[in-house]
Amino acid sequence: MKKIMGFARLARPANLPTAAADILAGITISLFFLNIEASAFFMERSWNVLLLVFSSVFLYAGGVVFNDVFDAELDAVERPERAIPSGLISVPQAIVWGVLLMAVGLFLAYATSVPSGNLALVLVVAILVYDGVAKKHSFFGPLVMGICRGLNLLLGMSILSQINPWWVALVPVLYIFAITLISRGEVHGNNKKHILISGILYGIVIISITGTIFMFSDNLYISLPFIILFSFLVFRPLLRAYKDNSPANIKKAVMAGVLSLVVMDACWTAGFSNWYIALGVLLLLPLSLILSRIFAVT
Repeated sequence: MKKIMGFARLARPANLPTAAADILAGITISLFFLNIEASAFFMERSWNVLLLVFSSVFLYAGGVVFNDVFDAELDAVERPERAIPSGLISVPQAIVWGVLLMAVGLFLAYATSVPSGNLALVLVVAILVYDGVAKKHSFFGPLVMGICRGLNLLLGMSILSQINPWWVALVPVLYIFAITLISRGEVHGNNKKHILISGILYGIVIISITGTIFMFSDNLYISLPFIILFSFLVFRPLLRAYKDNSPANIKKAVMAGVLSLVVMDACWTAGFSNWYIALGVLLLLPLSLILSRIFAVT
């Protein structure tokens, strides 16, 4: 049982609903710009939606497994409680687990469509570049991590083999860049400068979401409650982390940022479909919060 829990911990279950939310948001954005009614599409093409959702979940899980594989030596010093440094899971076992998860994710993406599969393959490359190389750099680490999240949103948009409008994916790139900057202080604290930059990036993200919905959709009033909730959830812990710049508060700000990805995706969904689909996306947040009580988010 401990071994099973060890493999589960490597996959960061609390984070996985955020990957699913990206796909749902990407689908609704794409459907809006293709003039396809979202509710009918989700009913008629539910199988394709599920394939792409689980593809993203498996790819994300594989990515965080490899994150721990590449960090095994560092974690032995800074986070010895993790599955690999604690000796619960060996590095070769973790590699096999990560490969299996990514292989399933790729298979499910190609089962949806060839363009989805090809995009998933690009996402796998980006994930491994981040885990193995980019994360060691103060600028390229956050950038590549953000690109991974942007590609995940595009993966949802690819369900009908068209990616339009691709530029929406720049918003999660900025958002994840901000979260990754904050996470630089999780172990030692003392990252007020990064928190200030992240706060500015958060503001740009919120303005970008609001402005995009205002420009292209008539649903701004529907999306506003979701946007307000998103703003509250990310800025409140960020301000606390700035005032008391301790590792504990920084970790809470990072955790809030990661889990609030679900709320950001609900904002997109409300803006480009309807409130009840957005509410369905938002319900992934309680699932993440429940899982976060059992499994680590960062």
